[in-house]
Amino acid sequence: MYINPKNSYWRDGHTTGVPTGSAPEAMYMVTSGTHVNSGCCFDYGNSETTRKADGPGAMDAINFSTQCWFGGCSGNGPWVQADLEWGLYSGGSQSWNPNQRAFTSKFVTATLKNNGTSRFAIKGSNAQSGNLTTLYAGSLPSGYNPMKKQGAIILGSGGDCCNGNTNLSAGTFYEGAMVSGYPSDQTENAVQANITTAGYR
Repeated sequence: MYINPKNSYWRDGHTTGVPTGSAPEAMYMVTSGTHVNSGCCFDYGNSETTRKADGPGAMDAINFSTQCWFGGCSGNGPWVQADLEWGLYSGGSQSWNPNQRAFTSKFVTATLKNNGTSRFAIKGSNAQSGNLTTLYAGSLPSGYNPMKKQGAIILGSGGDCCNGNTNLSAGTFYEGAMVSGYPSDQTENAVQANITTAGYR
């Protein structure tokens, strides 16, 4: 799915198994480091059923973009960040996470997992080879404990998807999944191994 500004995907999944409230959740996507911009917001994950920005913790989504929400970013990106609503988080606070790094390859794996009450983790990698790099694994930002997920599925927009058609993001989605639970590092590594075996080119 090749998404340009003014395009996005939204589905209300809260009655069909998408985690809500503080339930643990994880997700991954394969995207592209060569089709990105700084517009808000190229997200994939859990979003508001109201299609409005309902406050901290209402979203739990991977963001992949060159957007530097709180300022102080190092370099030009694109980066794997967490959109938890009212902010893109490179780590556990509004300060820039020094462990962040840009992923500029044609194919990029991006992952996010969140136990819903205390911890989350962000990882990224080249989707053609190599292992996942842990960019952040630690406490949720202040004000996001517990999470308040609503259970819609978003792709290519922030929480206010389609509300006035203000979507400004660009990005590419090749594959992905959202799952219940907080998977182990070994499980995430196995997903990455399957992705590299698929042979994106």
